[in-house]
Amino acid sequence: MAAYRHVLVSMALVLLVSSYITVKGEDSEDGVTVETVEEEEEYESPQADPKRVYLSEHFDDEAAFKKKWIKSEAKKQGVDENIAKYDGKWEIQAPARRILKNDLGLVLTTEAKHAAISALLDRPFEFKDKPLIVQYEVTMQEGQNCGGAYIKLLSAGVKTKADLRQFHDQTPYSIMFGPDKCGNDNKLHFIFRHKNPKTGAIEEKHAKKPTTRLDDIYKDKEPHLYTLVVRPDNTFTILIDNKEANAGSLLEDFTPPVNPPQEIEDPDDKKPSDWDEREKIVDPTATKPEDWDEDAPAQIFDQNAVKPDGWLDDEPEMIPDPEAKKPEDWDEEMDGEWEAPLVDNPLCSAAPGCGEWKPPTIPNPNYKGVWRAPLIPNPNYKGKWTPRLIPNPQYFNDEHPFRMTPIAAVGFELWSMSPQLLFDNLIVTDEPAVAAHWAQQSYALKRAKIDSDALTWWGRVLSATGYRPGWWALYALYCSVPVAAYVAYLLKRAKEVAWWARALACVYIETLDQERHTFCL
Repeated sequence: MAAYRHVLVSMALVLLVSSYITVKGEDSEDGVTVETVEEEEEYESPQADPKRVYLSEHFDDEAAFKKKWIKSEAKKQGVDENIAKYDGKWEIQAPARRILKNDLGLVLTTEAKHAAISALLDRPFEFKDKPLIVQYEVTMQEGQNCGGAYIKLLSAGVKTKADLRQFHDQTPYSIMFGPDKCGNDNKLHFIFRHKNPKTGAIEEKHAKKPTTRLDDIYKDKEPHLYTLVVRPDNTFTILIDNKEANAGSLLEDFTPPVNPPQEIEDPDDKKPSDWDEREKIVDPTATKPEDWDEDAPAQIFDQNAVKPDGWLDDEPEMIPDPEAKKPEDWDEEMDGEWEAPLVDNPLCSAAPGCGEWKPPTIPNPNYKGVWRAPLIPNPNYKGKWTPRLIPNPQYFNDEHPFRMTPIAAVGFELWSMSPQLLFDNLIVTDEPAVAAHWAQQSYALKRAKIDSDALTWWGRVLSATGYRPGWWALYALYCSVPVAAYVAYLLKRAKEVAWWARALACVYIETLDQERHTFCL
């Protein structure tokens, strides 16, 4: 019984520890400040000179966040009324995986709901002689199946918090930037809205695809830093974790291009009726040779073939099964005359073959097939016809697409099939050094801690368990319960067997003892 009690005590201790770890993990996911097994680094929110930024947001001050950021009360246009409302939930929470102590982020906690939130810049950004740098972190804490984590830089015209409450999918923006995924289609958007200088029409321009693979950022559940730099010379650079992922020119690397072609095909031009596009034609002077036999078969019997010795000409390859019997319920009026099924003739298995012998066929050396006249160059060939080019009436040449509509606000307007998207450490500036210093105070610290944890045993355990060790401990406990119960049962049975063996030994020796002295083994 002592061993049995030891098993029960051990199970109770495992359950207690597992429950403690699990509760702590769940508290962390709910944004509650808890102690974890991991040692957390001391952390101070990043700071930037207000005069050198247009917006800097670390999301660590919930009271300041509530004053600045406005949740949309609008409805998405062009969708069913039941899902049109922006009712996705935004909360300030600690990351599910605590890396830096007291570090919080903006979390989209819901899935399969439209969600929108925005904030005014401290002052508008005007596209003049300084670059635009937009930088922020995204942690897809449960990975991403389908949805975006991009940011919109809203165009001037959004001036008040009342305007932000009406933020929706059709709200004009100057730039949209960030990751987006659905299925196997992994994207990193950079879209800017260009104004046609002739007509005033607005058209979206999409950057070429990135040169790097994007799979890991959607599934590794780690924070990633996204940086967009757009310069007055019309060049741009996109960085992921401070590494270049895309770069190019606003004039050359966007679809559709900023500037339309100078010439277009004349829509009224038609191909002349005598235009000959055939590069080769059948030789009209060619004739079929007299010895060309189109009726000759492609295969003929081999005249040199000899029937193998022992060939059974009179034996069929298949015979009725001699062991088959007509079913008792066979009705010849309904089912017809019964015939035994056919089986392989056993006599043929020992012979080269059975039935009528025919020589094999071989390719006919005289076969030429259907005669066709050869092709010759077409003397009337004029090439492939294309309409003539005419001046494009819609042509313009904008040499400064960088000069976009000024930016007045930023916002996230999203739909995601995966919850717990965490955004952090957003900055908008015109100085690369300011953005770099901001990242050094935030993202760089996280990255260093993650890399350090990866070298420890506990860090590897956390990574292997998806940073949910409590759930894995409970699973281990679940598996150990039947094993522990079976071990306890075996221990109990072993004691019972030993007792009975001892008792039987006593009885046996006592019956053989003529002097009737009791003796037990």
